[in-house]
Amino acid sequence: MVSEERRRVLDPEHDAAALKALTHPLRIRLLGLLRLHGPATASELAVRTGESSASTSYHLRVLAKYAFVAEAEHRDGRERRWRAVHRLTSWSNEAMAASDDSRAFVSASRRAQLTHLEQTLAQYDEEVAAGRLGTEWLEPSGVSDDIVRLTPESLTELRRTLERKAEELAARDADDPRARQVVVLVAGAPVAPRDNGTGGADTETRAGAEGADAVMRAGAEGAEGADAGTGTEGADTQHGHAS
Repeated sequence: MVSEERRRVLDPEHDAAALKALTHPLRIRLLGLLRLHGPATASELAVRTGESSASTSYHLRVLAKYAFVAEAEHRDGRERRWRAVHRLTSWSNEAMAASDDSRAFVSASRRAQLTHLEQTLAQYDEEVAAGRLGTEWLEPSGVSDDIVRLTPESLTELRRTLERKAEELAARDADDPRARQVVVLVAGAPVAPRDNGTGGADTETRAGAEGADAVMRAGAEGAEGADAGTGTEGADTQHGHAS
């Protein structure tokens, strides 16, 4: 599992200003780029995002104010380089549901994650078509979705198991030259039972199963990875938490 030193856990009561600052979509993207590609200057990030250097520089300073990023070792004295302080941003979904501002942050983070997935898959398709990925990546890559019936405890266990396994495999492959950045997005979305119009819950299967937990797994490998990685775990509650 990701060590606590590499995880920023946000508390809506004590980190309200930080949450509000991170809601900005460009700041989410800048933080994701630093987590994915490593230290960079405002100018380098401006090229990646299509923004001006003045804009990226301003937003990086805001991220630094709330300790999401910090100055990295400089190659020379001409321009600041920035690094992400943590690998992941975390929070408790239950705690985040307590206010409009924190709910807005969670919503913005999830939209960013979905955008990241869409961009990752588009990039993956381009790289396959261009022959930049070996054929050994074709079979294990892709997106799958499943619908299973779980309790809240089982869904929590599933998420923790996936996180632990991902960390285990990443550690095993750390020094393998064949390893690449792989974007893995996991979502668990319980579906509430609906009234079927007769006063009872509708237990008929629709698009898989109503009232079941839908778990989506996405994995796409890229030569560099997608440019909009978020480094957030918006549904992880095991840390009182966050990609």
